[in-house]
Amino acid sequence: MKLATLREPARLHLNADTAADLMTANLVSINQNATLKEALTLFTNKNFTVAPVIDDAGRAVGVLSVSDILVHDRESVEYLLPAVENARMETEDGERIGGGFQVENVDVTRVADMMTPAVFSVYRETKAAEVIAEMLRLHVHHLFVVDRARTLVGVISPLDIVRNLVP
Repeated sequence: MKLATLREPARLHLNADTAADLMTANLVSINQNATLKEALTLFTNKNFTVAPVIDDAGRAVGVLSVSDILVHDRESVEYLLPAVENARMETEDGERIGGGFQVENVDVTRVADMMTPAVFSVYRETKAAEVIAEMLRLHVHHLFVVDRARTLVGVISPLDIVRNLVP
């Protein structure tokens, strides 16, 4: 009986030289004055987990992540009334509301109040190996890419790096 020989797995190489080669372009950002509800809508509709935050002049002033929103929600949900089972509740117009509902205070928190007020970035020309080293050094999952005028032009995530690995 012949035993199958195990082959050494192919070694992967990064098929990118610079941050520009790795990045996903056409960033979608969110304004610092947007509400929590607007941020949630953006993240849900676009399937995002992070977005750069800009001021009214379009300058990056921070980053908002799903984690920032979860921390905010955990620390600030406020209910106006306790849960009421089988109670008769009505709107101001007299419309009956079924029992078991809670009325939640609408959260008017702005993105600026939840964001991380730092934007970790690299230039387009930054070597790909340096990008990876910087992500590891900073313990971040995303690095933003800027041009020489410091305008945001892209973002690099771990998935962008994996996409560029070839045997």
